[in-house]
Amino acid sequence: MNAQIIDPLQGDFPEVIEEYLEHGVMKCIAFNRRGTLLAAGCVDGSCVIWDFETRGIAKELRDKDSVAPITSVCWSKYGHRILVSAADKSLTLWDVVSGKKITRTILEQTSLLARLHPGSSTPSTCLVCPLSSAPMVVDLETGTTTVLPVTVPETVNEVAAPPRNKSSDATPHFTPTAACFNKRGDLVYVGNSKGEILIIDHNRSVEIQAVVPISTAAVIKNIAFSRNGLYLLTNSNDRIIRMYENLLPQRDGSITLQELVKTTDNHDVLEKLKVVGSKCLVLVREFQDTITKMHWKAPCFSGDGEWVIAGSASKGEHKIYIWDKAGYLIKILEGPKEALIDLAWHPIHPIVVSVSLAGFVYIWAKDYTENWSAFAPDFKELEENEEYVEREDEFDLMPETEKVKESGVNEDEEVDIVTVEKEDGFSDSDMSQEELCFLPAIPCPDEQQGKGGGSSSKLMESTHSESPVSEDAAMEGLAANNASSPHEGKLLLSSFRFLCNILFIGGVQRFYSHWTEIVRI
Repeated sequence: MNAQIIDPLQGDFPEVIEEYLEHGVMKCIAFNRRGTLLAAGCVDGSCVIWDFETRGIAKELRDKDSVAPITSVCWSKYGHRILVSAADKSLTLWDVVSGKKITRTILEQTSLLARLHPGSSTPSTCLVCPLSSAPMVVDLETGTTTVLPVTVPETVNEVAAPPRNKSSDATPHFTPTAACFNKRGDLVYVGNSKGEILIIDHNRSVEIQAVVPISTAAVIKNIAFSRNGLYLLTNSNDRIIRMYENLLPQRDGSITLQELVKTTDNHDVLEKLKVVGSKCLVLVREFQDTITKMHWKAPCFSGDGEWVIAGSASKGEHKIYIWDKAGYLIKILEGPKEALIDLAWHPIHPIVVSVSLAGFVYIWAKDYTENWSAFAPDFKELEENEEYVEREDEFDLMPETEKVKESGVNEDEEVDIVTVEKEDGFSDSDMSQEELCFLPAIPCPDEQQGKGGGSSSKLMESTHSESPVSEDAAMEGLAANNASSPHEGKLLLSSFRFLCNILFIGGVQRFYSHWTEIVRI
C-alpha cells in the first residue's frame, strides 16, 4: 500500500468482507511470498491456485493417485514449487508452472502440517507434523525421515527419544505436536504437550539445544514465526496466545546457539537448557479473551508484523480477532454463521483470507473512506458552498509567487529508473533468482468448440469454478451464444431496421394529417 495516501487514523487492518471464492470444498490456504497467488487445498484431493489480482483460477493441481482431502499447502521461497499433504499419508511436491508432479512420498502417519525449507529456492526437505507421532524432517528426494525429539532428557546419557505412536491397547496416546522452521530454516522450534518450546538444530546433532517453558505448562497447539523472523507466536490449550521476541540473529542463528550452549555451565541438563532458552526467546505479550475464555484457531502475524490475528474456535462462529503488538484488542471481524478452520494475512496489503467449514474462502479488506486531503495537503473540505475571490494571477502560467520560490531540485541530475529498491519485507531476496509472481493465462478452448447448447454448457462449467463476480458475465455470454449463426444475426438486424423505418414513416404521416386538420380549422 502507498503509505502516503492512507489515513493513519483509520488503521491498516481489514474491516469488511469484500468478496468470497468458491470452488468445491476448500479446507486450507496459503499465499505465495508476494501475495499474488493463493493456493487452496480441497476435499477432493485437488490444489487450486487462484490469481489473487483477478480472483480467477490460474491452475488446478490434481493427482490421479490421491483423492484424499488436503490437510496443508505450502509454497517454496520463490513460488516455483508447492508442497501438498493429504489425509492418505502422502506428501506431493508440484512444479507450479508446468503443473507436473515432482515427487510423492508416503509416510506412516497422516500429516496435519507440512512446511518446505524456507532458506532454499528449490527445497527438497520439509518439516512434517504427523497426527500421532513426533515431528520429523523429510527428504523428499530420498524419502528418508529424521524424527525430532519432543521431550528433554533427564540425564546426560539418556536419549530424548519420542514416545511410541500407540500403546499396547492400540489407542493413540500421543498429543499432536506443533513445529516450525525459523526464517532461515537452520533451526526448528517445537511446541510439545508439556508446555515447552524446544529449539532443535536439525542440521548437526538433531538434539535439543534450548528450552523455553510456559508458565501454565499447557499443550502448545500452534507455533509460527513472523515474516521478518523477529517474533514467535504460540497458541496453547490454556486459551492464551503468547508472543515471544527472538533474540537470536537472523543469519547464523544455529552458530550463535552453539556458542551459547558451550559458554553456559550447569550440571543439571534441564536447567542448562532453560538458561540457554532464556537467551533465545523472551515473552513479550499475551493475548486472550478474558470474558469468554475461548479457544483460538490459526493465529498468525500480519505481513509487516504489526498486528496479531486469530480465529475463534467456537462452533458456528466466524469471528476474527485483531490485536496490536501492545496487546490491545483493535477489531473483531464477524462473518457468516459458519465455523472458521483456516486463516491467512496477505503478505503486503491489509487483507485477511479465511476459510469456513462449508468450504468458502472469504476475503476481508479495508473499508476505505474518501480523504482528498491525503492527495493534496493544502486541500480543504467545505461543509457548504463559500464565495471565493481568486487572485489576479492565480491561474496564470507563471504566477509571481512561483517565480519567487527557489527550486531545490537539480534538473541536470540523471534519474535512475533501472535500480530496483529492496522492500523491507523482502530484504533477503536473491535478485539473481527469478521469482514466480503470476501464472501465464491459458486460452479457454470453449470459444473454438461447436455450435449450439454444448458450448453454452461448457461455459457455465468454466464460470462456475470462478469467483461469484463472474456469474453476471457468464449469463451475458450465454445470452450472446443463443444466436446460432452470423447470418441469422444479420437477418434480425435488417428486420429491426426495416420495422423502425415503417414506424417512423407512419408517425410522420399521422403528424402531417393532424397538422393539416388544425390548419383547416
